[in-house]
Amino acid sequence: MDEQDESHVHGDKPAAAMPDVFPDRKELAATAFQRTRMPMVVTDAKQQDYPIVLANEAFLKLTGYSAQEVLGRNCRFLQGAATSKIAVSEIRAAIKEERETSVEILNYRKDGSAFWNQLHLSPIHDDSGRVVYHFGSQIDRTDYRRIQSLEDSEHRLLLEVDHRANNVLALVDSIVRLTRSDDAALYAASVQKRVQSLARAHMLLSRRGWHQIPLQEAIRTQIEPYGATRAVLSGPDIMLAAHAVQPLALFIHELAVNAASHGSLSQDTGQVFISWNAIPQTRGLALVWEETGGPPPAAVRTPGFGTVIAEATIRRQLQGSAERQWFEGGIRVVVEVPNVTLEG
Repeated sequence: MDEQDESHVHGDKPAAAMPDVFPDRKELAATAFQRTRMPMVVTDAKQQDYPIVLANEAFLKLTGYSAQEVLGRNCRFLQGAATSKIAVSEIRAAIKEERETSVEILNYRKDGSAFWNQLHLSPIHDDSGRVVYHFGSQIDRTDYRRIQSLEDSEHRLLLEVDHRANNVLALVDSIVRLTRSDDAALYAASVQKRVQSLARAHMLLSRRGWHQIPLQEAIRTQIEPYGATRAVLSGPDIMLAAHAVQPLALFIHELAVNAASHGSLSQDTGQVFISWNAIPQTRGLALVWEETGGPPPAAVRTPGFGTVIAEATIRRQLQGSAERQWFEGGIRVVVEVPNVTLEG
């Protein structure tokens, strides 16, 4: 059938002469308003304070209120302690300027539970152009917000894990490169002990949720295998930032191994004194390792590989400094590192 034939069938009547297929449009609109799954309200712009005059079942279900508790009230009863003042200001401005707006706002149900409400507000004009009502539709965005928050947290966690893994790998790389021995078995044992030191620090971090660690606990974890009973620890309660735990642990490990192999802990009467203080200006740490009662100092003090690793860790990983002073029967090591402490 061509266009001419089709016009003939419909009679080509003007639109105004067509029969009204929906004789009661107002009743149909009211039914659709009530039965739609989207929460909706209508407020009366002709009355003071814009009271709600219509609220559908979806709105009552979302908020937990009955129709009697909602009708006649301004929508601000959904606001609460954590509702953004900026979002409220945007709604007020849109009403004053007689324009549409879409705002995500934290609202509260009758039982006090909060939900994120994506509010779309539109003015309704009469034939003269005056605003007589405001139509508001709501979308509960709480689940979306929760999922978004979880995704953001997961993303931050992955970045943090990647950062920490890179730090650990950098330390392991230093261990493997700087550890030297002509004896393959001795080389393997040296590398293994240093990796075990990192593993002990890792376990400590894991137990505490990868957050700050008490400095004293981090030190004790490293000196326990090498004579902790002859180590005296003293200093204020300082929390060590997570990123600094493993590098500092490796440094303490090297000092402890050296003390047990060649220093004061290799003698029955030897002792180690470890003290520390915070440096508030740089959120830093000053740590002193002092050995007494050790063997006579060697004539030539050539730094061993443990010393090289320890000092490289302080300088490269923590951007700090380390100084050594030898004296009869002992050694004093002074370390300063910035940006490693948190409030205890």
